[in-house]
Amino acid sequence: MSGETDEVREAIAGELRLMDPSVRSSRSLARQLLDPEFVEVGASGRRWTYEEMLAELPEMQGGGENGPRYEPSHVTGVLLAPGLVHVTYETTIGGVRARRASLWRKQPADGTWRMYFHQATPIPPESV
Repeated sequence: MSGETDEVREAIAGELRLMDPSVRSSRSLARQLLDPEFVEVGASGRRWTYEEMLAELPEMQGGGENGPRYEPSHVTGVLLAPGLVHVTYETTIGGVRARRASLWRKQPADGTWRMYFHQATPIPPESV
């Protein structure tokens, strides 16, 4: 993991929390980590809004305590500008791999970091 700045460490910590089944299954915990202007382009190609993600996240993969969990690797981050961090990594869940990128921005009102944008791209099984 990258540890160059406190900002990068905080964004990476938030990213990892969003993969935790207890956070994924709790709308109130997920709400604390997603920016109200959040948008995602998922590995399926679907575009998700903040409200759609909060509504469906508890039912998505990685949300059950006894189900498959996201296994992140190669997690790195870079501070793009004050209050804006870009995080990249790979995940495996249920044998399916994806490359992921997120933008995290610091909330001016309370100083918390929230995911503003996320994109996942599937990695074909034969790719390295």
